[in-house]
Amino acid sequence: MAGGAATGGSVQSETYREARTWLLLPAWVTLGILTLAPLTIMLVYSFLTKEFRGGVIWEFSLAAYDQFFFDRGLFGDEPPRIEWTYIGIFWRSIWQAGAATVLSLLIGFPTAYFIAMRPQKERALWVFLVTIPYWVNLLIRTVSMKFLLRDEGPLNEGLMAIGLISEPLGIVNTNLAVQLGLFYSYLPFMVLPIYAAVERYNLALSEAAADLYAPRWTILRRIVLPSVRPGIVAGCILVFVPSLGSFLAPDLLGGAKTFMIGSLIEEQFKGNAGNWPFGAAASMILLTMVLILLILSARPSRKGVR
Repeated sequence: MAGGAATGGSVQSETYREARTWLLLPAWVTLGILTLAPLTIMLVYSFLTKEFRGGVIWEFSLAAYDQFFFDRGLFGDEPPRIEWTYIGIFWRSIWQAGAATVLSLLIGFPTAYFIAMRPQKERALWVFLVTIPYWVNLLIRTVSMKFLLRDEGPLNEGLMAIGLISEPLGIVNTNLAVQLGLFYSYLPFMVLPIYAAVERYNLALSEAAADLYAPRWTILRRIVLPSVRPGIVAGCILVFVPSLGSFLAPDLLGGAKTFMIGSLIEEQFKGNAGNWPFGAAASMILLTMVLILLILSARPSRKGVR
């Protein structure tokens, strides 16, 4: 009897594994076609040779990575020196994405907390109001932001009308304009994860701390923030990662001094003068940075689970 039960359980377990495999197959195929295949193509292209009029020559080369990190002179016959131009563009991208993430967190956390504290029947309306502008294409929203910030735009005209400024601020083509564009583009990605975390927060913890005469700042710092930390981390990642590779905001709202890595990669694949292997190499370097960031952000979560 025991042997029969064991055999039956084994058959049932095998059937379950087979059914799970078939159910997951469409997801794996989709991920393979839409994610792994393009990444594999980019990885292969990054090790190929540039074709003079665009495209690639199927000859293995490390020239794209060498071009990114080293400067060997106009004709390539000088001793290698560190290429600070592209490294500077990467650093500017990290700084811009970090500033946009901090700004989104400063605005997004109070917004998410406010929405989560509303009565249950009002929360859907507030979430709807936060997300409704994002039903419009990102390009249209970025152009609208440029129209808002330009010298003759509603922002400058409104400030001059009430007497706060006497001449336009000149925000467009500055780092501030790029940060505002990134902030506006990805703010809901900060609000929604934090809102989901705050909504699950047990308010009895704050009430107990208040009963023990804990100041509000202490309650926020010692109780609320640690409890909703997964939502904050998720929101920061969801804002920082797309901001790091963005090219619409730098192209439309910034200038030459606000050039970011996304714009650099876009230029390498645009027109016949592009350098596809270099663009692919820059993309793989960016992807590596993002993966390192995700691994580092996941480590505290794994420690917490243990």
